[in-house]
Amino acid sequence: MVKREDVVKALRNVVDPEVGRDVVSMGMIREIKIKEGYVTITFAPTSPFCPLLTFLVEEIKKSVSSLPGVTGVEVKVEF
Repeated sequence: MVKREDVVKALRNVVDPEVGRDVVSMGMIREIKIKEGYVTITFAPTSPFCPLLTFLVEEIKKSVSSLPGVTGVEVKVEF
């Protein structure tokens, strides 16, 4: 079973290369929902014109997908 704490820990490995800080400590993760192994993350980048938006979304998916018990990951972008 996937736990919220495990998802947060995985997200701490996703670092914004422009700033050098992880998406959790920067307050970019608004919400985490877990239902039967499917994880939905609401992500708020610092700017709607963030040049690394696609990169960060893919890194979030990759990081959380690697957790045991995760059946899928959806990242919702919120501005």
